[in-house]
Amino acid sequence: MKQKMQSIGKALSGMVMPNIGAFIAWGFITALFIEAGWIPNAQLASIQPYMLTYLLPVLIAAQGGKMVGGDRGRVMGAIAVMGCIAGVGGTEGQPMLMGAMIMGPLAGWVIKKFDQLMEGRMPAGFEMLINNFSVGILGMIMAILGYYAIGPVMAAILAVLSAGVEFLVNHSLLPLVAVFLEPAKVLFLNNAINHGVFTPLGAEQVKVMGQSIMYMLETNPGPGLGVLLAYWMFSKDKMTKDSAPGAIIIHLFGGIHEIYFPYILMNPVVIIGPIVGNFCAILFFSITGAGLLGPAAPGSIIAFLMMTPRSSMLISIIGVVIAAGVSFVISSPIIKMSGVKNLEESQSQMAAMKAEAKGTAVAAGGTKNPADVKKVIFACDAGMGSSAMGATKFRNRIKGERPDIVVTNTSVDNVPADADIVVCQTILQERAAKSAPQAQLVTIGNFLADPKLDALYTSLANAGKGGAATAVAAPEAKPAGNKTVMLREGVKLGQASVTKEEAIRAAGELLKSIGCVGDGYIQAMQEREKLVSTYMGLGVAIPHGTTQAKGEVKKSGIVMLQYPDGVDFGAEKAQLVFGIAGVGDEHLDLLANISNALEDEDLLEELKKTNDVDLILKTFS
Repeated sequence: MKQKMQSIGKALSGMVMPNIGAFIAWGFITALFIEAGWIPNAQLASIQPYMLTYLLPVLIAAQGGKMVGGDRGRVMGAIAVMGCIAGVGGTEGQPMLMGAMIMGPLAGWVIKKFDQLMEGRMPAGFEMLINNFSVGILGMIMAILGYYAIGPVMAAILAVLSAGVEFLVNHSLLPLVAVFLEPAKVLFLNNAINHGVFTPLGAEQVKVMGQSIMYMLETNPGPGLGVLLAYWMFSKDKMTKDSAPGAIIIHLFGGIHEIYFPYILMNPVVIIGPIVGNFCAILFFSITGAGLLGPAAPGSIIAFLMMTPRSSMLISIIGVVIAAGVSFVISSPIIKMSGVKNLEESQSQMAAMKAEAKGTAVAAGGTKNPADVKKVIFACDAGMGSSAMGATKFRNRIKGERPDIVVTNTSVDNVPADADIVVCQTILQERAAKSAPQAQLVTIGNFLADPKLDALYTSLANAGKGGAATAVAAPEAKPAGNKTVMLREGVKLGQASVTKEEAIRAAGELLKSIGCVGDGYIQAMQEREKLVSTYMGLGVAIPHGTTQAKGEVKKSGIVMLQYPDGVDFGAEKAQLVFGIAGVGDEHLDLLANISNALEDEDLLEELKKTNDVDLILKTFS
């Protein structure tokens, strides 16, 4: 049920997110130019109802149609939703945002089924005629259906919801919305609820009152901020604790609420914090008669305050602080008393680490020839946070070698049909394979510093130079620089357990002792660990220096320290700690060498306990 709800939520969100810019434009025009706005202007304010009535529903329906039926579905969705809009009276009726979320995919499905039916049956020479007339005729039928059925039904539903909201407001029960709203957000229904339900309800209130509390219910960044602050202060897991400050900035100022959802999912009881926090904020807003002039999209503190009437700025700030403070106070003891992970999250993460340590990738559409790759998609659950950062970094890295490759990001459920390679986290591979059956999947542990991203870069860059078409997922390991990369002096077995920092320093000192690195590289190894953990799973860690420390590398090499009782790397223990240094990009070969050698799990377990140095050298040299 949870996965089904998430799938529905992502589908609805997928129609809204590409059109957020239009929502922002409409929101600014509303906030600035309506009678209660910052700089009232009746002429410019007249743009606002046309955007709400026509532009936004058409964009949403077109996107929904495209998601299901491609470009023909996009046109069908736009035609069909016009029937809904006309059926409720155009600018005089209720906004058909929710109707667009239904009509768009439905119209796309109709044309998709028609195309499947006609496949192989079109007379030669009549393809263009049939394709154009089919969209026109079926689009007309769907518009008529929208006029007489879908539009009036959605208007009736919105009328009922409006009456329900009025009842909740009149009886001071509106804060109870937080009880279902916060869990729905974590299931990725946030955009569908905000723009499909709250936005049209808010538009109706703005017509009468000049502002609406509906715009404040989902977009308040306070509840999520409180959770992230609690994890920053009290998380027992160092990686989670260290990641929280960055997430706070992205959430509060970037308005990407999805970034705090995983923090809830790893410890579901924490959801109590944002529920109560938002409850208290909504109660405060209700008592003070607060509201926004337009939708705060995305839900950043900047957009939230921009849509606040000048006279209510302090009230909006206090409401955010109340939500954050209550959420923090309730979430903090839950986080302090809880373990690092729940069972489901631990199992998913272990599966991801296992695949990562083995250097595996799921090939949904087979391995692509790197020379033929034209589009690389970074996909995450929401398609906005981690995948966007990963795509930006990889795009900047590859553009000098392969300017012909398009690198972009999306949600894992909405991968475009022309994607050649999809980069995603291992726990999302099944959804990615379903979304992009034609593409090769490269599964990673994180989007910013993963060995397989280096391998992908090398493969694509070499192909652009006329180099060999190396397989992306598991490049063939070879001694770097035609030299032996692991020496007997670089292997230490049966070491007593130490701290992570001590183990990393020991690996660095060992690299230095065999002439691979200088003193600066050892500190760079510690700095690299602070950025992203080098624990790979299956009891293996691979600490190495930062890119900035390349100048400290004198020659490529691998050292290995064996800790039979393990070294704590956050919530996991590493029995094998490999120190790595590579000249140029030779470290990619070193990583591939380790990944290939550890594919045999029985061998891996033996390596964790053996006192035979020759076995180690035979395995990795």
